[in-house]
Amino acid sequence: MIHADQRWIGNHGIGRFARHVLAGFDYLPVPIGGHPAAPLDAWRLARGLGELTRSDLFFSPGYNSPLFCRAPFIFTIHDLSHIYCPENSSPLIRLYYATIIKRACHHAAKILTVSEFTRAQIVEWAGVAEEKVCNVGCGVDAAYSPTGESYGLPFPYLLCVSNRKRHKNEFRIVEAFARTGLATEMRLVFTGESSAELAGCVERHGITPNVHFAGVVPETKLPSLYRGAEALVFASLYEGFGLPLLEAMACGIPVVTSNVTALPETAGGAALLIDPTSVEQIAEAMKEVVSDTSLRRQLRENGMARAAQFSWEGTSLRVREVVEGNRAL
Repeated sequence: MIHADQRWIGNHGIGRFARHVLAGFDYLPVPIGGHPAAPLDAWRLARGLGELTRSDLFFSPGYNSPLFCRAPFIFTIHDLSHIYCPENSSPLIRLYYATIIKRACHHAAKILTVSEFTRAQIVEWAGVAEEKVCNVGCGVDAAYSPTGESYGLPFPYLLCVSNRKRHKNEFRIVEAFARTGLATEMRLVFTGESSAELAGCVERHGITPNVHFAGVVPETKLPSLYRGAEALVFASLYEGFGLPLLEAMACGIPVVTSNVTALPETAGGAALLIDPTSVEQIAEAMKEVVSDTSLRRQLRENGMARAAQFSWEGTSLRVREVVEGNRAL
């Protein structure tokens, strides 16, 4: 029997992956509560799976694994931001990765991930064979399309689907927007609530009235928020995949994104790429994507074609093939 960790399901990157992938499985949920990323969860999970045998299999759509398990197990590492983004890390997190996760990489039947970029990072960091790490990709829900209602913001805007984590590069995005002069005709919209630090940055650049924080946007409303935007600006410094790129493309809006980590791979030539450490390049791309009608049309067409290559059904099928192929090993 397949036992899967349903606790990852939620309205976030791993949560969406978990929801769509597990919907295609006949599985037993793990019999414990708590957050699967909690420091002691590996021990609690091992106890909860104590009755499993070699004929069973444990699957996690996230990066947790049991400290020990008689059954084969497969888990999913979506990125290694806790390793390669120091601001997302801590001594405790680094210890967890160096002991629990690296050990799990060597004991797992397979490791799933979502891009070739992250696959290569896992192989190098964990020291495992290339064939042990499987890239199953991500998908785009059918709700993300050019047709449908708009979010209803009463002004034109550039959209940043983001959070306040430093690797999202929001301070450079704010500075770039201030440099463009576009604040006279549109606003810069961030998902989530502001932080004191980011609000201070916005104020220093004199564009407080022209930057809007949309707060927590329910996933059911995200497609409409994309549709209303002039473009998506996703100048992140590190991503294991970059799902907002595909969501924006599927909604028919142009995308400006970084030329580093997994983002060029996900964009597939259908976005305007910039160096995320260059405020000047971000600003120039913002102006270009707003003013160049021909470029906007090309990015829209290429983006919709690129997004059409990804589906949660395809991802779920690839995951099931890996899981079924490793049962009762």
